[in-house]
Amino acid sequence: MDQKKRVGSFPQKTSSIWRDTVHFPSFKLLNTDIETETLVVGGGITGITAAYVLASRGMKVTLIDAAQLASGTTGYTTAKITAQHGLIYNELLAHIGQEKAQLYYHANSEALEWIRQMVLNHDLRCDFTQHPAFVYATTDKEAKEIEKEKEAYDLLGIPGSLKQKINLSMNIKNALEMPDQAQFHPLMYLHFLIAELVRMGVSIYEQTLAVDLDERPSPVVHTREGFAIHCRDVLICSHFPFYDNRFYFSRMYPERSYLMACETDQPFPDGMYISASDPKRSLRSLSLSGKKGVLVGGENHKTGRGESTDIHYQRLEGFANAVLGENRKMAFWSAQDYTTVDKIPYIGRMAKNRPHVYVAAGFRKWGMTTGTLAANLLADLLLERNNPYTDLFSPARFEADPMIKRFFIENSAVAGNLIKGKIERGGSLDDLGSDQGAVIHFNGKRAGAYKRLDDRLTIVDTTCPHMGCEVNWNQGERTWDCPCHGSRFRATGEVIDGPAQEPLKQLYSEKRKDTEGDTPA
Repeated sequence: MDQKKRVGSFPQKTSSIWRDTVHFPSFKLLNTDIETETLVVGGGITGITAAYVLASRGMKVTLIDAAQLASGTTGYTTAKITAQHGLIYNELLAHIGQEKAQLYYHANSEALEWIRQMVLNHDLRCDFTQHPAFVYATTDKEAKEIEKEKEAYDLLGIPGSLKQKINLSMNIKNALEMPDQAQFHPLMYLHFLIAELVRMGVSIYEQTLAVDLDERPSPVVHTREGFAIHCRDVLICSHFPFYDNRFYFSRMYPERSYLMACETDQPFPDGMYISASDPKRSLRSLSLSGKKGVLVGGENHKTGRGESTDIHYQRLEGFANAVLGENRKMAFWSAQDYTTVDKIPYIGRMAKNRPHVYVAAGFRKWGMTTGTLAANLLADLLLERNNPYTDLFSPARFEADPMIKRFFIENSAVAGNLIKGKIERGGSLDDLGSDQGAVIHFNGKRAGAYKRLDDRLTIVDTTCPHMGCEVNWNQGERTWDCPCHGSRFRATGEVIDGPAQEPLKQLYSEKRKDTEGDTPA
């Protein structure tokens, strides 16, 4: 049967539309010990931009990535460049005060301007276009929240205006506009930066996973293959810090969201849009290879928790059909990002007594802007230049309100999922169809089974190697997802996203259809 025609199941999503339309050069695996001045770990927008800034200032830089450059969250983004991060400023005012809330806005606005100047100065062809950003309400409660957000804008000096209508086919109560924001094709933009890194002599290694760090007397990063990278400074820009002696897994929580690119003949109104409600609904225009379309996103939820992911795609498709009318689906994909307990990213020195180890994490799905500000902030810290945003984003900060409350909420949920997974009984292999996975009972223990399209079977231990939680099956992405800290694994057990660094243990793997031996009962 055609995979796309299977009832109740979306086709596998192998890549985003960004990755389908731009191809980067390949870089070799690190296969020897090396020395460098600065090591950047993570080849997303943060790491690539940080390497570019530091190399431009004459530093010897090495960049490594566990897979391919921009193959993580950067390659699966909505690619909005904006300081309007949903309804955030009224909340920031309440929790951190006016001065810090203003700094948050200015930091993100400066990052947007930095990207804008890069595009203009280098005449980059990356579909960079300026648009107003809107957050809209569909209920009376959300409308009041937007009015409070507008009051926060006024107090903080943020340009913005309330709108009673937006040019989309939906009933709204009101909307808040932030003018002069932007969007682009993120990989077309990064293609230029990577070419510049090569030109400036930056050493780049792919398929090079950092697994450990010795801090003293100077940092030494160890790779999965057993090689050592000696450096003066290390910037950890790897989505989730591979070196986690500050317990980031307990100070951030992971969420997944879903996107689809829709080709449409109808004109799309000027603007980028996001709902005030959860689960989110996001829209922005697309222009790729002469095709006009819209990128529709949303359906955010905690990783490894909740309904079948197919349902999230179906809801998003229903929303797209209602708002856009007749359209043709070009691609489906999903993304994952982390949110800190106070919703402000961790950017800076990992700790006061660790002056040569830097980290950037917890971008809350706004990584194009925040990743760019992180790269420049880290570069300033490393070069001992003053930066007004150092204290606001410091990973060593602690704001009693709301961090304590959120810390206990998230870690209580982790404990609950840990216990639930241990006592949950699995189903039967007899119920498993082609291209399906499920938790089963195997040799007296909880296990995970996946049957491929050709009916070959793989069974894995569902215990996450990070902290011992039990992973759940994600049918929409054909992955095993950890509900505790967001680690994700392929159907056959290999790591996709950390913090886990080791794969799920394979208990059984049917190599071919004529495999000798009995199939597990």
